Amino acid sequence: MWYTVLTDALLDTLKLFPFLFVLYLLIEALEHNTALGRPFGALSKRWGPALGSALGLVPLCGFSVMAAKLYEHRHITVGTLAAVFSATSDEALIVLLFDLGLAWDIKLFTVLALIGSKLVLGIGAGYLLDLLFKGKAAPIPHHDHHDHAHSHEDHAHEGHEHEDHAHGDCACDELSVCEHKKESKVRLYLVSPLLHALEVGAFVLLANLAFGYLFFFVGEETVISFMQGTGYWLQPLLCPLIGAIPNCAASVVLAETYAVGGIAFGGLLGGLVTNAGLGYLALFKRGTWKRGLLLLGGMLLFGIAVGYAANALALLF
Repeated sequence: MWYTVLTDALLDTLKLFPFLFVLYLLIEALEHNTALGRPFGALSKRWGPALGSALGLVPLCGFSVMAAKLYEHRHITVGTLAAVFSATSDEALIVLLFDLGLAWDIKLFTVLALIGSKLVLGIGAGYLLDLLFKGKAAPIPHHDHHDHAHSHEDHAHEGHEHEDHAHGDCACDELSVCEHKKESKVRLYLVSPLLHALEVGAFVLLANLAFGYLFFFVGEETVISFMQGTGYWLQPLLCPLIGAIPNCAASVVLAETYAVGGIAFGGLLGGLVTNAGLGYLALFKRGTWKRGLLLLGGMLLFGIAVGYAANALALLF
């Protein structure tokens, strides 16, 4: 029913929200060089694509969103972002493992082949992009930089006013300074991340509703039937297009279609290499459309090439 789509969209967004909140806490910690943020700085080092690819294998859509936001704030390179996106499979691995229609040997082979292929492909694509772009992180959008600078100016101005007030009234001394610092830290490390998480969460909810109702009116059965009839050499072209849909349902459709014999392994792999769950949405959220479209186009071409290569290898062996 229609309300099932609404419920699913709310649940998917609620499951993502803790990731968003922790993400913005992490971003603040990284930008202010705190002890909490330093361990995560490993993602910005030369082994970032390898770590990102391993992280993307975890069957949770929150990691691709985290990678997109870290890229937007210039904490990871485009190679690390691509590695996370390439390795991400959302719920596909879980669907394949618990599908009752597949024999256990086929399940294990498929899941292990997907994990191994996506890990290697993610690492390879990540280091290749970092080599081409010399490991540069994304530039900070102008409005974000302005807002950040403006925030520092506000803090400095508030501090100056507080200093003047302290000189005028001796009663307002060390206790007031401590209270002001405490309030600033609460705003910086709690209120600001919470507001950012709510903003992105609302955007994700709207997108989940839009794509959820699209699948509802079209029907997953219709999509699966269409994929079954596309043919061996057309599937690697169409599966990445489905994988590029920024919704967790896309990976589920690909996995279920493979489980019923609707697509070959090459189509499944190509679609899941392109699939990055809600990561694309997070990348498009704050004025990064040009970079987002370039990355999406590159991921589509990468997924198509991987799909055709996998199907060709299957015929040889």
